[in-house]
Amino acid sequence: MAKRKQERRPSEPQDVPGIGQHLRKYHETKSGTIYLGDSRLLFEKHVRAESVDLIMTSPPFGLVRKKTYGNVDADAYLAWFKPFGEAFFRALKPSGSLVVDIGGAWIPGQPTRSLYHYELLVMLCRECGFHLAQDYFWWNPARLPTPAEWVTVRRVRVKDAVNCIWWLSKTPWPKASNRRVLVPYSDAMRDLLKNGYKAKRRPSGHDISKKFSVDNKAAIPPNVIAVANTESNSQYLRYCLENGLHAHPARFPADIPEYFIRMLTDPKDLVIDPFAGSCVTGEVAERLRRRWICGEIIEDYLKGAVARFRKPFDAQRSLFSISPIKKSKSITYKLWHPAGIWGDSDETPLAQDGGKTRPLNRQ
Repeated sequence: MAKRKQERRPSEPQDVPGIGQHLRKYHETKSGTIYLGDSRLLFEKHVRAESVDLIMTSPPFGLVRKKTYGNVDADAYLAWFKPFGEAFFRALKPSGSLVVDIGGAWIPGQPTRSLYHYELLVMLCRECGFHLAQDYFWWNPARLPTPAEWVTVRRVRVKDAVNCIWWLSKTPWPKASNRRVLVPYSDAMRDLLKNGYKAKRRPSGHDISKKFSVDNKAAIPPNVIAVANTESNSQYLRYCLENGLHAHPARFPADIPEYFIRMLTDPKDLVIDPFAGSCVTGEVAERLRRRWICGEIIEDYLKGAVARFRKPFDAQRSLFSISPIKKSKSITYKLWHPAGIWGDSDETPLAQDGGKTRPLNRQ
């Protein structure tokens, strides 16, 4: 591995004029740069048109109450996001992709959902010119049963444990390969490969041919990504604790950007995260030998983000290993069939007001 250049410490301000705001380099490594400031200015001053291979980001969600990391009310979200969408479209190569991890919101005071994140998707396609390459759903098995009022108190909704991930592209043909994100075969598929099957057309209309018995060593994944967001003892968190810094409260796990960086980019491609937070995307891109830029408007989060680049990365995980996946190292999550315990379910008559009256006793 080539010797790394000495990483720079956060530097003195390097002001860039424009739209009444400032932008400065905050940290730099051999492969990437962190900027402090508004990412609209970052794209205006430092990102050439059609130069970016992947924009991988998790923007502040359109929440119904303010968070410390900043957010816009759901009803004003589209107007706030549109200038970013236009800048992203301009910056992407024709072969490039925009991947947006975004959570939903509940309407204040009632157990119904905002449509803002779906409206964002429609706006990005109809007004900014993007194509929807595919919609993904990130299931976080560790998510607590929220919103508590509707889930654990009134018991009229199930827990909200899924984020939408929109994979958008500038043209209908962004570069991509699902061979880079294969998953282990299920037990049922391994049994089928071992014991064989009868090739024929199924009642569903699918023609299961003899080619189905070819052992490709791994399976094509679905568009549901199961990753528990349970980081508790990382280098980043230890650094924040040791230095009295507040960790970013809404980090996505590194497996999310790694999935899309692997699938949608090649080594030395340029990856940008304009809402970088603690720079998880930058850390993954550095490890996978991509060039990267992270932009973040809140300096307190960048004070801890520099910890992600203080030690050399593990070269063993750096690039598309084709070696067999060892079951002992796989992390799997169980999702019960919905009828798992229906035989023991509560048949108490349903509240005719749909749970509008708060119960006196929680059960």
